[in-house]
Amino acid sequence: MSSSTIEQSGVGAELSRWRRARRLSQLELATLAGTTQRHLSFIESGRSQPGRAVVIRLAESLGLTLRERNDLLAVAGFAPMFTESDLDESALRPVRVALEQILHGHMPYPALVIAPYGRVVAANDAVEVFTEDASPELLAPPVNMLRLMLHPDGMGRRVLNLDEWGRHVIENLRARARRSPDPRLDDFVAELAGYVPQTPVGPGHLGFSVPMRLASADGELRLITTLTSFATATDITLAELHLEAFLPADQASADLLRIRAERRRAG
Repeated sequence: MSSSTIEQSGVGAELSRWRRARRLSQLELATLAGTTQRHLSFIESGRSQPGRAVVIRLAESLGLTLRERNDLLAVAGFAPMFTESDLDESALRPVRVALEQILHGHMPYPALVIAPYGRVVAANDAVEVFTEDASPELLAPPVNMLRLMLHPDGMGRRVLNLDEWGRHVIENLRARARRSPDPRLDDFVAELAGYVPQTPVGPGHLGFSVPMRLASADGELRLITTLTSFATATDITLAELHLEAFLPADQASADLLRIRAERRRAG
């Protein structure tokens, strides 16, 4: 068998796998990508080798991440389209400055910049409410925020509604794993699920809107979270980052966070 046939079979198999994962028919995907069902069928069966432009259109239509698009191009025998920079590189300095300004501007409320699998890239001073009484092992760099949040030696023992809020965190990760299958993420989700009590969902279940109830040295905090990503990023590093900002769900929590910030400044 020639190498070209192997490549055709490889990209065809990958396209078929992704199409099934997205629950799209060949006709639906072909329509989205501006090609024909017959052409897509030939590609998936290995009877036709797609050009670079076709691979890019199919990857976009499948909603693949930038990293996944590069991987698909590589399987098809093409050079990657998207760069992957180090966040410390000079080219990304404007981004780092912007992130620092956002983190500072969110004070006195906690905010973090998180890389894949929960790794903390940057944070503002207000996140000290999350590290309160946490095990030193969980605070050793690089800190994994998701593990810190749910681990019994981290925030887990202080989250008063860990069963409901932890389920919300884990279901979000599982949804991400279904969209972009990743054995490493599956293993991580299984680990985190082991920290969360398995309780039945009752009639008062709030789903995604559930606030986190966090005990602190100054009293209980009720926090909601927002996620922001670089939607138009063309660099893999930026595309995989997201900003997680926490907001008080009531006035008492806002006052408590403000008092803690004032105390830090005074100290």
